[in-house]
Amino acid sequence: MATKTKEVKRVSFAWQGKDKSGNHSRGKIDAQNIAEAKRLLRRQGINPSKLARDRGSLLSSRRNRAIKPLDIAFFTRQMATMMKAGVPLIQGLEIVANGAEKVKLKDLIYALRTDVSGGSDLSSALAKHPNYFDDLFCSLVRAGEASGQLETMLDRIATYKEKVESLKAKIKKALTYPSAVVIVAIIVTAILLVKVVPVFEDVFNSFGADLPAFTRWVIGLSELAQRYWFVGLISVIAMIIAFVQARKRSERFADLVDHALLKIPIIGSIIREAIIARFARTLATTFAAGVPLVQALDSTAGATGNVVYRRATLQIRNGVSTGQSLTNAINITGVFDVMVVQMISIGEESGSLDMMLDKVASFYEESVDNSVDNLSSLLEPLIMAVLGILVGGLVIAMYLPIFQLGNVV
Repeated sequence: MATKTKEVKRVSFAWQGKDKSGNHSRGKIDAQNIAEAKRLLRRQGINPSKLARDRGSLLSSRRNRAIKPLDIAFFTRQMATMMKAGVPLIQGLEIVANGAEKVKLKDLIYALRTDVSGGSDLSSALAKHPNYFDDLFCSLVRAGEASGQLETMLDRIATYKEKVESLKAKIKKALTYPSAVVIVAIIVTAILLVKVVPVFEDVFNSFGADLPAFTRWVIGLSELAQRYWFVGLISVIAMIIAFVQARKRSERFADLVDHALLKIPIIGSIIREAIIARFARTLATTFAAGVPLVQALDSTAGATGNVVYRRATLQIRNGVSTGQSLTNAINITGVFDVMVVQMISIGEESGSLDMMLDKVASFYEESVDNSVDNLSSLLEPLIMAVLGILVGGLVIAMYLPIFQLGNVV
């Protein structure tokens, strides 16, 4: 089992000096200490005359942000480009680290460089940081090292990571818009109940007349909101925290949520298409890398992100390991579309399984993109109707007594 190495903190140094042409220049460089900063500058052909810790850039909140999967995808793409250009691995890591904006990412890449320069394989160095490089990433890099095609493998991994992150962004887009509108509607309704309705209630009390039933109901709801709004807010926050923790800690609860997500009207089909796209993309990448099919399916199971398809993929793996064809094993699960089964069947028969899986992934990724756009168009009138009922209903309830008073006069 790989052990984590302690990542060394790096700081920014401001420098002034002359470059190879003798021209005066200045800039900043990140290093562990001033001695390393001088060494890095001399490697770049710069003779520093002044070198001091840069107090002004210690370290902005933007540069201290956490490393995201998209950062890892960009790092992989940079390394693939460097190695294809003939830059040695250690030098490539150093160049990418110097150009990294986030301090945590910079520290991570320097830690990788330290391990590789000490004699470790890149895959072994990556395995020491499982929070950023999962088993699939490490196994693909290991396959690239074994075949002597590390730069090609890094390019495939970068493409895979970029496609996966693009797919995640589309799913977030599908869920963010309706969620944001619903939250805004709830906030507006709460403000009306707590702040606006009481003002109208004082006016109505001066009328000395019976109020319409709808208005009395809204006033009662307002009084309830004024008394217990804090309890309601705490309850909502507690339920959200409980849901998140339950999903993290309880495998059974997480499985129920995964099942429920697939059954949500419209959104469920988008999530399902995204899972199939991720399944096909992961299997295509691992199989094209020369990973044995059974092992590739094992890695793919963990990348699906949903218990229904994870179990189906493990079932496929077991079927393939006992001698079944991939097509039959997938067909038996009953969770994949007929088109997916037929495309994989053609790929098996023609010996181009990775190409067919890539086509399946591209098709479903495009389908998710179109579905998200259609969902936005479908939800807009529905959301407007919900907002109209909530806000418009409150306004009508407040103006009904005024209308009745006008009729009496």
